[in-house]
Amino acid sequence: MKFVPTSFFPPVALDLTKRIPMYRQLYEWFRDAIVSGQLRPGQRVPSTRALAAELNISRVPVLNAYEQLQAEGYLQTLVGSGTTISESVPDHATRPTTTARKSDVRPKSANRISRIGTEALSTPPQVWLDSLGPFRSSLPALEHFPNRIWSKLVSRHLSVPSRQLMAYGDPMGYMPFREAIAEYLGAARAVRCDPREVMVVTGSQQGLQLCAKVLFNPGDPIWMEDPGYPGAHQAFSSAGVRMIPIPVDHEGILVKEGLRRCPAANGAYLTPSHQYPTGSTMSASRRVEILQWAAKSGSWIIEDDYDSEFRFESRPIGALQGLDTRSSVIYLGTFSKVLFPALRLGYVVVPPRLVQAFSAVRDAADIFSSTLYQVVLTDFIREGHFARHLRRMRTLYMERRSVLVDAIHSQLGGMLEVIGAEAGMHLVALLPPGIDDRQVARQAAQDGISAMPLSMCQLTKQARGGLILGYGGTDTTEIQDGVRKLRASLDKLAK
Repeated sequence: MKFVPTSFFPPVALDLTKRIPMYRQLYEWFRDAIVSGQLRPGQRVPSTRALAAELNISRVPVLNAYEQLQAEGYLQTLVGSGTTISESVPDHATRPTTTARKSDVRPKSANRISRIGTEALSTPPQVWLDSLGPFRSSLPALEHFPNRIWSKLVSRHLSVPSRQLMAYGDPMGYMPFREAIAEYLGAARAVRCDPREVMVVTGSQQGLQLCAKVLFNPGDPIWMEDPGYPGAHQAFSSAGVRMIPIPVDHEGILVKEGLRRCPAANGAYLTPSHQYPTGSTMSASRRVEILQWAAKSGSWIIEDDYDSEFRFESRPIGALQGLDTRSSVIYLGTFSKVLFPALRLGYVVVPPRLVQAFSAVRDAADIFSSTLYQVVLTDFIREGHFARHLRRMRTLYMERRSVLVDAIHSQLGGMLEVIGAEAGMHLVALLPPGIDDRQVARQAAQDGISAMPLSMCQLTKQARGGLILGYGGTDTTEIQDGVRKLRASLDKLAK
């Protein structure tokens, strides 16, 4: 039997003003706690001496209560293990009673929840996220992460942790880490920034939420790529920002359509280097158009550069932020996809005039990110491990992408059309018109496949649905098997 330490024992409630004897109160408290599951089978209970001392009462009522509980089968005493909750509670104790507890009675006027909470309750379950099966989007190749090197770096700082490592941190982040990020972004992404303009966040999702709070008021309009990143939809919707869906094509967001639909929008959310989810890259002419619009209208551009490190057909495209001369672009990135999601570290590069506002809003949210991981990742970058890992992953993902594309063409060529396979860690497989991609995703989830439906990314209903197939965290053997299972799922729905 597994024993639970007595240090986790819940506080015992006694009312010394009642006429009910103390031993009886103790007996009833223990019985109710056992029946309700608050105390679990095998859990140790305090000794009579320890409980009496804790309650500041005589040991006699505790002894009497324990004896009664043992006699009725609620407690058991094992040699060398002390007194524990019985493995089997008496049958009569678990029988339902006809008297409703006060907590079960619904009040005449139920407590209300917010619009955000109501929308969350009405969202259908995303069963394709219930497992880490083949094709889970945004999942990197975790088995290839250099755990040994990472563990050594963690141990280096935990063996004798500094006061700075264990105390409160700067809402903007650990300065040496911000310096390393700024150096990396300048060299690899042509981002122009000073380390003081870099804010460390717990992933790009928090960066989006901060942008929504700092840059917009409820009701303000913002251009959103359609289809686009669902996490951005959630961040801006929860802040009450009015999302204006703007179509995308092979050159990125249609700026002229944005000007037609809402020329005075307060901002635009973009994934220009690798459009999520279609995979297109914003052309040079579109980049000039969107920057000219932002400069003329005084609007903000939020650039989400979520996986630009992985480009296979050509060299990585420079960031839109590097072309911005009016400080209109807020640049977001994350380490979740290039390292591992549980790291929960990302960054936001903000214009100088926004640094104080972002810092204050971040401080009110969760103060700062884990200093330990910031310190460790600083060493990981400075010592060259990060660059080496990126090179290995770029080669690995190129191979996995090629295997997936070939498998789809050979096994599902007449059923799926592949788009957006030139970069990143996922591709989109379009379904024939009229097929419900959410129904396909649900069936695939039952067959062990974690494929997100394309419609989850759409703000407006579009002619064709599809599946977002991640290949970063799926090896070549799993890819081949996953495509076969996906074919079986489609065949089931066709019957």
